[in-house]
Amino acid sequence: FSLSVERKVPDWTFRDPINEKGPNRQVGFPSACPHRFQGDRLVKTFQDMMARQTLLFDGAMGTMLQEAGLEPGACPELMNVEEPEVVRRIHRMYAEAGANIIETNTFGANRVKLEFFGLANRTAELNAAAVRNARAAAAGDVLVAGSVGPTGQFLTPVGNLDFDEAVEIFSEQIGALAEEGADLIVLETFSDIKEVRAALIAATTGTGLPTAALMTFEPSGQSLLGSSPEAAAVTLEAAGAAAVGSNCGLGPEGILQILNRMASVTEIPLLVMPNAGMPRLQGGKTVFPASPEEMAGAVKGFLEAGASLIGGCCGTTPAHIRLIRREINRLGTRADRFLADPGAMRLSSRSQVLFLGGQSPLRIIGERLNPTGRKSLAQSVREGKFDPYREEARRQVEAGAQMLDVNVGVPGIDEEEAMARAVLAVQQAVGVPMSIDSPRPEVILKGLKMADGKVLINSVTGDPENLRKILPLAKKFGAAVLALTLDEEGIPPSAQGRVAIARRILERAREEGIRETDLLIDCLTLSAGAEQEKAGETIRALRLIRDELGLNTLLGVSNVSFGLPSREYINAAFTAMAANAGLSAAITNPFNETSMGIVAASRVILNQDRNASEFITRYAGLSAESGAPEVRGKGEDKLQTLKEAVINGHPDVAREGSVELLAGGMDPMEIGETVLIPAMSVVGDRFARNEYFLPQVLMSARAMKSAFEPIREVLKGREVPTKGKILMATVEGDIHDIGKNIVSTLLENHGFEVVDLGKNIPSAELVRRLSENGFQAVGLSALMTTTMVRMKEAIAGIRQAGLRVPVVVGGAALTAEYAREIGADGYGRDATEAVGIFAELIERGKAVGD
Repeated sequence: FSLSVERKVPDWTFRDPINEKGPNRQVGFPSACPHRFQGDRLVKTFQDMMARQTLLFDGAMGTMLQEAGLEPGACPELMNVEEPEVVRRIHRMYAEAGANIIETNTFGANRVKLEFFGLANRTAELNAAAVRNARAAAAGDVLVAGSVGPTGQFLTPVGNLDFDEAVEIFSEQIGALAEEGADLIVLETFSDIKEVRAALIAATTGTGLPTAALMTFEPSGQSLLGSSPEAAAVTLEAAGAAAVGSNCGLGPEGILQILNRMASVTEIPLLVMPNAGMPRLQGGKTVFPASPEEMAGAVKGFLEAGASLIGGCCGTTPAHIRLIRREINRLGTRADRFLADPGAMRLSSRSQVLFLGGQSPLRIIGERLNPTGRKSLAQSVREGKFDPYREEARRQVEAGAQMLDVNVGVPGIDEEEAMARAVLAVQQAVGVPMSIDSPRPEVILKGLKMADGKVLINSVTGDPENLRKILPLAKKFGAAVLALTLDEEGIPPSAQGRVAIARRILERAREEGIRETDLLIDCLTLSAGAEQEKAGETIRALRLIRDELGLNTLLGVSNVSFGLPSREYINAAFTAMAANAGLSAAITNPFNETSMGIVAASRVILNQDRNASEFITRYAGLSAESGAPEVRGKGEDKLQTLKEAVINGHPDVAREGSVELLAGGMDPMEIGETVLIPAMSVVGDRFARNEYFLPQVLMSARAMKSAFEPIREVLKGREVPTKGKILMATVEGDIHDIGKNIVSTLLENHGFEVVDLGKNIPSAELVRRLSENGFQAVGLSALMTTTMVRMKEAIAGIRQAGLRVPVVVGGAALTAEYAREIGADGYGRDATEAVGIFAELIERGKAVGD
C-alpha cells in the first residue's frame, strides 16, 4: 500500500469480561500495524479467543448516528473527522454495554461510495480517522474491527465492475484500516459472492488480518444474486475467511435459519448480526420493532447452532447489546459442530455445494466442454461464440453430471479471454461446480477471477516448477487442486511410483497452506490396448493413495479403452473396479448410458445410494436394453427455438432466431407478442419458484434485447405501441440504484417505455418530471433505512400536486406493510414481481380511463 503512517503504539492487553464466574484473563494483543510485525500472533490470538468463548460485536452505527442528528442522505463517514466525539461516544457506549469488538464507522468508506459525496480523494483519511476514533473509545478494553461494506455495484457479468478493479478498491480501504491499527476486518452486507470474494482477497493477501465475511440473504434463503448460505460458506472459507456468517436483511429468526445451513458445511467460526426485526414506519420515522429482550431471546438458538460471534445490525442499540451480553454470560458456551463428511472435498458454485470423496458417493464430472477433438466446439471458440458451452453444460447436467470440466484449448486464440467467457457461460446455464482445465497459469487465473464459487483447478503435476506456479493461485483464490501422478520424468509404471509423486505433491501443498481435503489425485488412466499391464497398476495406485495418504482420487475413465473395439465394456469393467478401490470421481461422458449405469449400480453395491433411491428414480420402468430417455436436442420449430433461446439466456441464438423469422416474413410485432414476451413470463415464473436466480434472469433479458435488435431495425420509422410509460428514480439521499436498474431493464424487455432519472432525486424534481411527460406509473427505490422516510415524502409530494399516477416502491429493507403505510399503490418484493405489479396497475388505469 502507498500509505505512510509512522506511529508508535505499545502492545496492549485485552480484558476478557465474558466469563463472570472466573478471573479475567489477560490476552496480549498487538496494536500498531499488527499485520506487518506480529501478524501470525494476531491471527492465532483471535482464533484462540473464538475457540474458547463466544465473542460479542457491537450494534448498529447508523441507527445511533441518526439518533445523534445525522441527516438522511448525509455521509456517515464524514463524521469521523467533523464530529469525532459523537462517533467515539457511540463506540464507548457499545464497549460499556459488554461488546468485545467494536466496528469502525467505515461501512461505506470505499472510494466508489465516497465519490458520490465528492470525498473519493479522502478515502485513506476517513478510514484512518475512524480507526483512531474506535481506538480512543476502546481504551485497551475491546478489539477494533474495520467495517467494510459493498461498493453498491455488481461485478461482471451482472454489473460493470471488473474483478481486479474491485480488489483494488477494497485494498485501498482495507489498507488504510490496517495501517492505522485495526485488529481485524469485517466484510458485511454483501449480496454478490464475487464482490465479497474480491474484498476477502484484498484483505487476506494485502494485510494478513483475520477477516470475517458476511452476506445478506433474502427471506427466500438466497442472496439477491442467488447464492445459497451453504455455497457462500464453502466459497468464503476456501478464500481465507476467519469466520463466515450473515448480517442485515433479516431478523433473528431468519438469520438463525441461515446460520443452521452454514453450520452444515463449514467448521470455521460463525458470525451472526441480525436486524432488530424488519423496519416499520412509526411517527414519520423508520423504526425496528424487536426489543432488547426479544433480541436477547434469540441468543440461545444462536449458541445451539454453534455461533462463535454474535452482534447486531440495523436497529440494534447499546440496550440490545447489554441484554445480549447478559444472555451469553448466563447460557455459557456454544454447542459443538461437526461436519457430516469431514474427509470430503467441498466444492461450490454460486448456489450449490458438492461433497466429493470421503464417504460421499462416486461423482461424475462431465468432460464435454473441451474443444479437443470436437471440431464444431473448437470453431465456436474461434468465432467467440459461447452459446454452445451453455447448451452443452445444460445437457450434461440433465444427463447426470454433478460437476463440469471447462477447457478452451484452441490454438491461435486469446485463451484467457476465452476462458473468462466460457466460465461465465457455464455459470449462467447451470448451478453445478466446475473444474477449470488448462496447462497455462494465466488462463487458470482468469477463470478463477470469473468463477462464482470454489472451483477445482485441473491440474498440477509433481514437477516442482508446475507446483510453484499453480499452488499459490489455489491458495489465494480458494480453489481445490487436481494433481496428476506424473512429474518431469513422466508417468511412473508402478503404483508405488505414482504414490510417491502424490506424497510429494501433498507435502508441497501443506507448505502452501492447502488442506488434504482440497487435493484430488488423478492416478492416470492408460490404454489397456497399448499398455495392458499398467491398467491394473492404476487400480492399485487408487487403493494405496486412499489407504496410505488418506486422499481422494479421480480418473478419466475412457482412456482405458482407447484403440479397442466395444469400448463400453472395457470402460464399464474399469469403472466398477475403480469404484471398489475407492475412486471418488470420474471424468466421463454423461451421455454414455453404459458408464452412467455402472456408476449408478456401483453406488448401490457400495452402500452410497441409500435404499437404492437414486438408482430406482433413474431406471424405474426402463430395461437394461432400452437405456435412459434420449436427451432432447433443439426443437426444429423456429418459434420454439427462439423462445428457448430467451428462456435459457442465449443472446447469439436469440438474435439469429429473430433474423430468421423476419426473413421468413413474420411480422416483427407478432414475434414480440407471441414469442419474446411469453418467454420472459416463463423466466419470471421460474424466478418466483426459486428455479432461476438474478444472473439467469438478466442473461435472459440480454437474450431478449439481442432478439429485439433486428426487430427494432425493421420497425424504424414506424410508430410502435408500448405497454405504458414509467418513471423510475431512487429517492433523495440514497445513492444506491442496483435494484432500480434491474427493474428498469426487465420493464423495457416487457414492452414498457422507461425513463430513469437516476439516484438521489429530490421530491420536487420527481413531481416536475411527472407533470411534464404524461407517465402512467412511477417506481421509487430506497435501499438504506435512513432514506426510507424520503419515499413517504415523495409519495406525499406527488399526491399534493394532484397527480393520480400509481406508485410502486421497492428496496432491500422495505416490506409490504411499510409500502401500505406510506401510501404506495404497489410493493415489488423482487424485480420480476415488480414488473407484474406495474403491468396490473397500468392496465387497471387504462380501464378506468376508458
